[in-house]
Amino acid sequence: MTPADFKLARNGLGRLVLALADGEIHEDVVPVRAFPIAAPTEGVALMSMDGHELVWIERLDALPAETRELVEAALAGREFMPEILRIDQVSTFATPSTWQVTTDRGETRLILRGEEDIRRLPGGVLLVADSHGVQFLIRDLTKLDRHSRKLLDRFL
Repeated sequence: MTPADFKLARNGLGRLVLALADGEIHEDVVPVRAFPIAAPTEGVALMSMDGHELVWIERLDALPAETRELVEAALAGREFMPEILRIDQVSTFATPSTWQVTTDRGETRLILRGEEDIRRLPGGVLLVADSHGVQFLIRDLTKLDRHSRKLLDRFL
């Protein structure tokens, strides 16, 4: 399906409404990324409330600007994954451990229950899950400062 085959808009409640070229209307559609970390601008599905894929978008940059902005805003509201920019300190090198970190959204603390809560992904990316289920992203391990890498190495 091409971007010309559908229209996307917000209704009075701020929810996304999808109008297909054949006149079919779907209320409360939700965009979902196929690969949110590895390829965030590729492979986005517009899903119905009952979990059925309605539209597959190969690339976000192929959408008209207005539609792309709607999809990106909906994705930003749905996805919450702060990026760790620096690890300031850890309470102990045994787990559970409290980490004081600086993220792209400010300073925070997280509790690492175990080393298994740090997942390695391709390309030097790490996902750190805290005790509350919040996923923190370390986009590029090599770009962390020396102090942060030294602290992190104790857990890897």
